[in-house]
Amino acid sequence: MQRLLGLDVGDKTIGIAVSDPLGLTAQGIKTIRRTSIKKDIKEIIEIIEEYNIVKLIVGLPKNMNNTLGPQGEKVFKFVERLKEKKQIEIIYQDERLTTVSAQKTLIEADMSRSKRKKVVDKLAAVYILQTYLDMNK
Repeated sequence: MQRLLGLDVGDKTIGIAVSDPLGLTAQGIKTIRRTSIKKDIKEIIEIIEEYNIVKLIVGLPKNMNNTLGPQGEKVFKFVERLKEKKQIEIIYQDERLTTVSAQKTLIEADMSRSKRKKVVDKLAAVYILQTYLDMNK
């Protein structure tokens, strides 16, 4: 079976989610605390190899009017650097409001602000990947 990896790339963290082998559900696996682009990419490649990932689903932050802003440009640059190190198919998934949805879910679960900060990006990656999986069943 082929697994997919979901990424929520931010300035300080990268949320990571992986699909089950059947491609039905997404599970959050970790949040990478960004230190350097070299280390961040190395860690993502290790995850790709560990889970035998065949495709990356990368959240693309767009403005509400569907244009690409500075954060979207940063995501493109990061993914270009990743592609230099690892040949893998990459799909960009519109991620508007995923972090907002993730925050809302965690607040509804009555999670403290400090705990939310630790898991919100991982949950956003789950939303990004699950949206892609649901659209492509």
